[in-house]
Amino acid sequence: MEEIISSMEFERKSDLSELPEALVQGKGILLFDGSAEAFVIGVAASYKRSITEPVNEAVVRGAHEGFIEHLITNLYLVRKRIENPNLVTRYYQVGKEAKAKLALLYMQDLANPDLVKEVDSRLGSIAMDTIFSPGFIAELIEDNPFSLFPQILFTERPDRAVAHLMEGRVVILSNEDPSALILPVTFFAFYQSPDDYQSRWVVGSFVRLIRLISFITSFLVPALYIAVVGFHPEILPSNLIFTVKSTIDRVPFPPIVEAFIMQITLEVLREAGVRLPSRVGQTIGIVGGLVIGESVVRAGLVSYSMVIVVALTAISSFVAPSNEISSVSRILGFPLMILAAMFGLIGIMFGLLILLIHLCKLECFGTPYFAPVMPLRIKDLKDTITRFPIWKLNQRPHDPHPKRLKQERYSRGWENEDPGKE
Repeated sequence: MEEIISSMEFERKSDLSELPEALVQGKGILLFDGSAEAFVIGVAASYKRSITEPVNEAVVRGAHEGFIEHLITNLYLVRKRIENPNLVTRYYQVGKEAKAKLALLYMQDLANPDLVKEVDSRLGSIAMDTIFSPGFIAELIEDNPFSLFPQILFTERPDRAVAHLMEGRVVILSNEDPSALILPVTFFAFYQSPDDYQSRWVVGSFVRLIRLISFITSFLVPALYIAVVGFHPEILPSNLIFTVKSTIDRVPFPPIVEAFIMQITLEVLREAGVRLPSRVGQTIGIVGGLVIGESVVRAGLVSYSMVIVVALTAISSFVAPSNEISSVSRILGFPLMILAAMFGLIGIMFGLLILLIHLCKLECFGTPYFAPVMPLRIKDLKDTITRFPIWKLNQRPHDPHPKRLKQERYSRGWENEDPGKE
């Protein structure tokens, strides 16, 4: 039969219970009277979209390829960047009723064996009827599912996944989904972008620092405004006090109500912009923001200063390269606004302390979430808050506990060459 039928997938099956699953997968079954074996032949049609640039992770320079909803193609995108026999792939099938195919990738000579064993154990323990998306996998295997902060990095960029593989981390790919899961990661990994390494190191460091400042700005500015206006107006310059007071006197609500009205309106507009067709979504979002903002100020429901504060907050929240951490920064603003309205700057300080304690306590597969700041590791700060020159990054990050920390030194030996030497 192998010589008569030309097919890349050709198996002999003697167990009748395995045939229904093969039929569901689109394979053909060939049976002969009097034979105890069945021939399973791969005849399934496959439809997939072409490789395009990820919409959510676009870059100015660098590769413009992104993962698609086809596991084999995604594996190809990774393997063509790492032509190394140490790149190991393990396959899993999770889901009792509708099985989802997963692939676990790691570098055998770099990844910590304990990390690989732990990820393998957690993936093997998943017991659900079906897995709809990688978001299900992330919630089922992460250490602290009740934490607001994401502990697994999602990416649609093969080059980003490869960079983390070469640092000793592991990557999980899922069939029928264009996202890769990277673990373990730290808080600062969500504010790193491939663009940081495509530009000059000074520019990359400046932009990354702007992103981290924007994270603080996105949830802290409304709370500071509420605390200053309601409890501590004396810290403002005298000229600014009269300007702010003139806009607040016409508003019948306290600052906390103003802030909640504007923040919730902003979230509604953002969600509407996502759901609307792409041709009109952006236009409706801009026009809706301008019209509603101007209308609520003219109606006396919100002050001009609050509109400026909320606009700055919204812009800052969209600076983050990762959508998961962007959502966190917006949600964090609500409890801080409540604390500011109740206790002023003291409430904000207590809120920030609780947030810092939570970040320092959080772990991701044995890795401190706030590393390398807590616990402090000076050498890893070269590529955290700022980015040092490439030739200075001669060590892998310590947080995934790779087998080899030292990399091949990025040589600038040509500076020491003797021009007269042949």
